[in-house]
Amino acid sequence: MKTRFSVVIVGGGLTGLMLAALLSKCRQASALDITVIDAASRPVFSINDDISLRVSAIANGSAEMLASVGAWQAVLNARVSAYEKMRIWDEEDTPLGASTLAFNAAEFAAPQLGFIVENVLLQDALLEVLDDSDVSLQFDTQLQSLPDADLVVGADGARSMVRELAGIKTNVWPYEQTAVVTHLETEAAHNATAWQRFLRDGPLGMLPLADGRISVVWSTTPEIAAAALEATDEELGGMLTVASDGVLGELTVAGQRGAFPLCAQHAENYVLAGVALIGDAAHAIHPLAGQGANLGLQDAAELAEVISSAIEKGLHPGDRPVLRRYERARKGANLTMLHFMTGLNRLFATDSTVVGGLRSAGMRLFNRSGPIKERAVKVALGVK
Repeated sequence: MKTRFSVVIVGGGLTGLMLAALLSKCRQASALDITVIDAASRPVFSINDDISLRVSAIANGSAEMLASVGAWQAVLNARVSAYEKMRIWDEEDTPLGASTLAFNAAEFAAPQLGFIVENVLLQDALLEVLDDSDVSLQFDTQLQSLPDADLVVGADGARSMVRELAGIKTNVWPYEQTAVVTHLETEAAHNATAWQRFLRDGPLGMLPLADGRISVVWSTTPEIAAAALEATDEELGGMLTVASDGVLGELTVAGQRGAFPLCAQHAENYVLAGVALIGDAAHAIHPLAGQGANLGLQDAAELAEVISSAIEKGLHPGDRPVLRRYERARKGANLTMLHFMTGLNRLFATDSTVVGGLRSAGMRLFNRSGPIKERAVKVALGVK
């Protein structure tokens, strides 16, 4: 049996870098030669740059994982926005009505429900950790074929080249929605609260930023999204003020804008002999609950543990029976979350008066449900 194993991680995003960091610090790190390759240039964060459009909701459990590899303190030292409350309401209701779902961190003895962090900052913090390790980092490197390694990990996103080269099929479910993203100044303070309003055309999420602005993810029809991209700043601010029901007063565009089509997708296999997929390469879900990054980090943690345990037991980490342990641990959970997000999106998009009444009744019941609500929050927090 070999005494050293090569692991090539394709993808220098949050998920791939987290896997590299976890492996570099695992019990069997001395038996691993780890390489990260990415087609893009190395991401660089500067506190002098404006807050990036690409932000992620990081659950408390994910923050603890980042802390475990030594990356979280750098994030805290830069800029991060903790949110302590969450309000979710239906288009037919009011933001503070009885059927509005209300979550407060204090209610669950937590200092916060999560954090809004720029993706580039998370990458930069993990790269600082990896710079002090034996991990080889190769940016600006195009993938032409599967690398020659004991294990190749596809962490290269929803359009994964590793997945394509390995011949792994993917099921795709288009949402027929486009997400419009931008930053806005608000008339009323966001008060460390994440807001989400479900509209018939799709949900509008408003996330608190460290400088007092909010980051908006507006999932809507492709036609409305196109109009939003072409609108003036004043027109777009007005559109979003109406879409948000004025919960934060008048909204003013204060940043760049972008848009991307939404679809759910799920790989039929997460693993083959010598190949494993993690993060968006394996599964992509609707952004309405902000769980995409956290699911990817959980994939990375599970795969790192499987690899370390296999070497400890004298097994080859690239053998399919070994990798199947990772697949069994994560595939069902990810697919359940994918279908739940898809179902939730469709439920709130239904115009039926009867369904609308049931939605409101269900939300009021959920607010009073005690253990069910507590369990849902624990899943969102990423804690047991």
